[in-house]
Amino acid sequence: MNEQAISPPDDSPRSCPPTEALHSAEVFDGEPGCISQARALADRFLSRLASEWMAVLGTHTRNDLMLAVSELVTNAERYSHGPYLLELEGTAERISITVYDSSSALPVFYAPDPSRLGGHGMEIVVALCDRVTAERVPVGKRIRAEFTLSS
Repeated sequence: MNEQAISPPDDSPRSCPPTEALHSAEVFDGEPGCISQARALADRFLSRLASEWMAVLGTHTRNDLMLAVSELVTNAERYSHGPYLLELEGTAERISITVYDSSSALPVFYAPDPSRLGGHGMEIVVALCDRVTAERVPVGKRIRAEFTLSS
């Protein structure tokens, strides 16, 4: 079980970003249009993170994050037999994209090979982010891509 400790609220004016992470999550059923809905959720999340948390998201970083979301939810839609959950969490320093799906089969992380047909989704995610983890969980698997933001 995860435990969390939170200090009492600070009564001083907000001149710096909050210390807890911003969260957003949604379940998708795999019907047509889900990938674009997941991208729209991520876009709204990144806009909130930039405006409310003063996160520095350059065009390159934003595009990398959106591409990672697309690849992760596409894989969940393609390889699981059921709904999947997209969870976004971030602060001004870091962002994590987590996808839970019902398949317990872990993804294969291939070495880059331009002559290989297919299997490039996770290769792309690994190239874009700072850390990728994949693990089995009671509902199937969880894949998390983490990004460190430069200040």
